[in-house]
Amino acid sequence: MNRQTQQKLQQLLIIILAWMLTGVVIAVFEDLVLHTRNSLGPVPGYTLISSIILNAVIGLFGALLGGSLLVFFVNVKYNDKPYGYTLLIVAGSFLGVILIVNEILSLYELGDSKRFLKNGLVWAIVVSITQLLLQINSKFGQGIFWDIIRGKYNTPKEESRIFMFLDLNSSTSIAESLGDKKYHELLKDIFIDITNPILENRGEIYQYVGDEVVIAWRYDEGLRNNKCINCFFDIKTHLLLLRDKYIGKYGLLPAFKAGIHCGKIIAGEVGIIKRDITYSGDVLNTTSRIQNMCKEFNQEMLVSIALIEELQLTDHYTTQMLGAIKLRGKEKEMQLVAVKPV
Repeated sequence: MNRQTQQKLQQLLIIILAWMLTGVVIAVFEDLVLHTRNSLGPVPGYTLISSIILNAVIGLFGALLGGSLLVFFVNVKYNDKPYGYTLLIVAGSFLGVILIVNEILSLYELGDSKRFLKNGLVWAIVVSITQLLLQINSKFGQGIFWDIIRGKYNTPKEESRIFMFLDLNSSTSIAESLGDKKYHELLKDIFIDITNPILENRGEIYQYVGDEVVIAWRYDEGLRNNKCINCFFDIKTHLLLLRDKYIGKYGLLPAFKAGIHCGKIIAGEVGIIKRDITYSGDVLNTTSRIQNMCKEFNQEMLVSIALIEELQLTDHYTTQMLGAIKLRGKEKEMQLVAVKPV
């Protein structure tokens, strides 16, 4: 099972639990309303337990059907569409779900039209909130939104991370030949197409900076099975598979150069209006400078010796020591290593 499918199943599990809990809350609320002074009371045979079970089952059924539709279809097929567009698609799709849910309710409530309208409205709100949260999670990146919600980085924390600065080759000449609008379309296609190889290698897309992508790994995950190195060559292989698409649409096959480094950084929340989790520290500046050296040494990937010493490179890769190099703006020299597949 690939990484993206695992993430989708995790999202679906959360939706199932949340919607079942919503069903329980609805049942408890209805029970409280039924026992108020102005209520006519419950119908014969009604019990709170049976109502909770019924509403939880409805939540489960709705989540399995509607949650799967959201996670595996809407947010995949329309991942490049405006958020408002997906909300309209969801609203139309879930009209059918609401009808099915309320048909089940009508069997239990003997076809009460007011119940139909009330439950339809409640579940429409639940579905809309779910889709909005999925879109927000997608915007921040997998897991980042939850970190913000629980305040994990409200106080800055020191962490060990691996970073890759991935830069599009010949970006200036490509932009001039394609024009601004077409060049933007190219970047959009590239960033969509390289997402899967990044996720498969446990990478986190930290930032898009013009034609550059900054990828981060938690230290152990990046080292495991050389995922931080594999990521670059998996991206390259994936783009080669899409050669006909890019040649036909843009007249070129995009290629990248990359610099990779590791070390301690400070992770913390910044901003009030546009809150986000950012990383700061010398590691990022150094990684950027390493990437800039790729052109000078005519290499597609350069890795710091500090990271090479932590990796267990197998027979799949060859390394070439480039000597001690003093990076621009740095006092100390750093050993750079060119890495290539065998």
